Amino acid sequence: MRIYVVQPGDTLNEIAGKTGVSTYQIALDNQLIYPYELAVGQALLISDGSGGPDRNIYVSGYAYPFISRWVLEQTLPYLSELPIFSYGFTSYGELLAPELDETWMITAAWAKEVAPILTLTPLGPDGRFNNNLISSVVNNPIYTQNLIQNLLAVMEQKGYQGVNIDFEYIRAQDRDAFTGFVRQVADTMRAYGYRTSVALAPKVSADQEGLLYQGKDYGGLGAVADHVLLMTYEWGYTYGPPMAVAPLNQVRRVVEYALEEIPAAKIDLGIPNYGYDWPLPFERGVTKADSIGNVEAVRIAVERGADIQFDEIAQSPYFTYFDNRTGVEHEVWFEDVRSMQARFDLIKEYGLRGCGYWQIMQWFRANWVLLADNFIIQRL
Repeated sequence: MRIYVVQPGDTLNEIAGKTGVSTYQIALDNQLIYPYELAVGQALLISDGSGGPDRNIYVSGYAYPFISRWVLEQTLPYLSELPIFSYGFTSYGELLAPELDETWMITAAWAKEVAPILTLTPLGPDGRFNNNLISSVVNNPIYTQNLIQNLLAVMEQKGYQGVNIDFEYIRAQDRDAFTGFVRQVADTMRAYGYRTSVALAPKVSADQEGLLYQGKDYGGLGAVADHVLLMTYEWGYTYGPPMAVAPLNQVRRVVEYALEEIPAAKIDLGIPNYGYDWPLPFERGVTKADSIGNVEAVRIAVERGADIQFDEIAQSPYFTYFDNRTGVEHEVWFEDVRSMQARFDLIKEYGLRGCGYWQIMQWFRANWVLLADNFIIQRL
């Protein structure tokens, strides 16, 4: 396995000749569209099938029930777990199913020996995380037990194999109650042969301030859950300034703090499977970036004649382009095989349990081929 960075004047046929890998294989792995135009600075995966994975990891990928059946079918062979997004709940602990039926996803997961996971979120009617729902349930033993029993019923009925608890914006005063809630869920699930994981906001210290962080006790949650997912993404986000979605220098800080509190064998590294396109100039409170796929980002660069740059500190590709139709300049940050390899190297360096993708709604073949070149994917 190699990564080739396109130079000025390169053609796909010439790259194939240099690397000894067929034009067809390079085009397939990198989702290139005929006539195979390339962007200067574009990173191509050159895989000849000779790579040897050197360790086992667990891999999960969040998906909504409206995922393309074809995309899910292509992705499942690279997963250990399929967290389905998401079930909600009322302030009394009644479970709320996704708007679209997810049964077909559970069936598809089982067919590929992938564990379907019920993702539980406190999303309100407006689609936003609601910490009032969290407070109501985690502080009331009756509501907690009601929710747990409802979870067990749905898991048995539909064939889920675990629960992923993704609660965000937990109030500081609910921190210990939330940890106690996760303990009760995990203990109950374990008794029935199910596993429990919890998603953690990307903290770098125990006393980090902010609504995203204060309600998450890394040490306490790491002790009671079977494993955790570090949500190491969204530094660059829809309403923020242009920057890498998951700059590796920041991701490393989160991993190093997490390892002070949680065993490496319980930690999954969060990996973004998307990028953002910002109109410029950025104005806080006004500018809104569009979320785009990684393959789409490269196609934009090709269409606009933009050279792709690579930030060595963030380990992330980016480029700028000018939209003649609107007269607006844009800045794009996304992921490529270089940034993915940097994360895989981090997993190896720290001996982490595995990784979890947010999310798998768009097919990024080069990532999955690269993953399989690096690791043996563990089945549950």
